[in-house]
Amino acid sequence: MIIITGASGQLGRLVVNQLLERVPAEQLGVSVRDTSKVKDLEELGVRVRRGDYNDSDSLIHAFEGASQVLIVSSASLGDAALEHHRTAIKAAKKAGAQRIHYTSQMGSSPVSYFPPMVDHAATEAELQTSGTAFTSLRNGFYAGSALMMLGDALESGVLAAPEDGPVAWTTHSDLAEAAAIVISEGGLHGVTPVLTGSETVDLAGIAAMASELTGRLIRRIVITDDEYRAGLLAHGLPEERADMFVGLFKAMRNGEFARTDKALAQLLGRVPSGMREVLKVVISERSNR
Repeated sequence: MIIITGASGQLGRLVVNQLLERVPAEQLGVSVRDTSKVKDLEELGVRVRRGDYNDSDSLIHAFEGASQVLIVSSASLGDAALEHHRTAIKAAKKAGAQRIHYTSQMGSSPVSYFPPMVDHAATEAELQTSGTAFTSLRNGFYAGSALMMLGDALESGVLAAPEDGPVAWTTHSDLAEAAAIVISEGGLHGVTPVLTGSETVDLAGIAAMASELTGRLIRRIVITDDEYRAGLLAHGLPEERADMFVGLFKAMRNGEFARTDKALAQLLGRVPSGMREVLKVVISERSNR
């Protein structure tokens, strides 16, 4: 049985949807904190069990009979994130899983400016010493994050953020499809190549694309890290999270997300969706509201 964690979240649910096109529903199980959010999957024949990264026993039950487990990375940071992943790895091993898949990130590094990348690197080290076969999917940076950075620029005409750098933005849908292919067909083992789009774009490029698509000038304004952090705090973001986002821009400037690779395109058998396509959809949706 293939077990997917975080199936009520964006990436996990998309992976389940893709797997349902490839394997029978009765060969799939999901581990979620709130089973009421995936009742529709249960109706399709998917096994639904409660699983919480803070509760080892719940994971062992949710992973029962697993041949493969996909561990979708925790939303926590630092020691809490690593403990979540470590608990899930141990539970998968105890359940007898023959392979563990993990949603890592292209910038995974113990010395990254962006804290989640340090957590990914630590988790990959745990997988290396787990004694279980694993695949660490080094996903490209989510295009959804670029939309978050874009903020209200489509309405205000101003994209204000710290100095950044080129990023190989990648869609959740392409990464979910790739994960489903790897889980159902194999082909990637250990730490994967970076699974990215075929191009890199910085925020100035995104502003230019948005200007072209809307027919309205969107200016890219560079502000200091301190100004950006102060704005986040003013909007109620906790200091830890504000520091994390400042670290993201430092990592972008350092080129940590600027690599591209053909691995994702080869898995999909097509060119991955680009940032322009993502923006077209967002702009169309907003104009239809």
